[in-house]
Amino acid sequence: MMVRRKKIDREYLHDNEDRLLSPLASRSKYTRGRQYPEPPHPYRAEFQRDRERIIHCRAFRRLEYKTQVFVNHEGDHYRTRLTHTIEVAQIARSIARALRLNEDLAESIALAHDLGHTPFGHTGEHVLNDLLKDAGGFEHNRQSLRVVEKLEERYQEFPGLNLTWETREGIIKHSTSYDHPEVSEFAPEEMPGLEAQIIDYADEIAYNNHDLDDGLSSGMLDLSEVAGLSVWEEAMRRADISNFSHSEKKLAVSKIIRTIINMLVTDLIQTTEDGIEKMGLAVYDDVRTCDRRVVGFSEKIGAMNDELKMFLRKNLYRHYRVVRMGIKAEKVLRELFEIYCDYPEALPADYQKRLGSENAQRIIADYLAGMTDRYAMEEHQRLTDPMMRA
Repeated sequence: MMVRRKKIDREYLHDNEDRLLSPLASRSKYTRGRQYPEPPHPYRAEFQRDRERIIHCRAFRRLEYKTQVFVNHEGDHYRTRLTHTIEVAQIARSIARALRLNEDLAESIALAHDLGHTPFGHTGEHVLNDLLKDAGGFEHNRQSLRVVEKLEERYQEFPGLNLTWETREGIIKHSTSYDHPEVSEFAPEEMPGLEAQIIDYADEIAYNNHDLDDGLSSGMLDLSEVAGLSVWEEAMRRADISNFSHSEKKLAVSKIIRTIINMLVTDLIQTTEDGIEKMGLAVYDDVRTCDRRVVGFSEKIGAMNDELKMFLRKNLYRHYRVVRMGIKAEKVLRELFEIYCDYPEALPADYQKRLGSENAQRIIADYLAGMTDRYAMEEHQRLTDPMMRA
């Protein structure tokens, strides 16, 4: 007798969430909704739709040519802002699945968390924040929210991507204070859901370890110094690389870094589970009304991770080659900003149309923040080199 397969529709997806997810997890059917009402999709849950809208937007594609640490032209194998985002999403999904949280929501926040990032990494963010100090400053989480709420143009019915409240809350509450006007509609008195909380750590695990990997590959980091880190020593002990030959050093390093990531992720899951039990959290609202975040590392692993962060800050992010690129990046962005302030008619037509309805400096910042490294350098050359075609 042939068994009839159950039709996959929203009801089926909602039932699956109820059956598989923890009582502490966010559920699609209980979303606080979208800014602009839309009819539900027949066979896609709401957070799934968010994820797919983000992947298809232009800001997501531009991340391919935005700096993580190394500018795009420095090598084909170094991480970019896009590959970083994909690694964050992968780690976030692993953590969410282990904790029985909503993977679609966790992935949506992870994929969107850097959409507003500037070219040239954090140098670009610091420069724009300084240039806009009298106009509200610049912070990439706030800009990511601005991208998905306003700047993306894909739909006739509304500006932005019209993402759910939960995804947008996760973007604005990602590693940032809650004292900005943008946060007012996202319950600043509440803790974010667990899916949003894990993104801060997935982001940190990803960038610490891929920057470590890229730093060693580039020769900017000395393996003998890295080997003195407590997290590296612990990973060496767990990884057991005694069977690797001297010629397989690269493979041994890769195994150690994989082991570090696994150590951090495993500790985060176990520590969070312990915290949930100790704090007596039973349902979703308990997370929201908690007086502190639930997700975190154990004291031991947290200290190791902090040591790694400090090491990278001193030895990689302040390396003279990174500093030199930062000097060039600052010059490019400052000069572009000044040119557009003096000659707003040099902005593309879409940005000129907004002049008068918004702060001109904010519009210029939107344009600059949306640039890739390559485009910013080419635009700078077009506007400053008399021999370059405009």
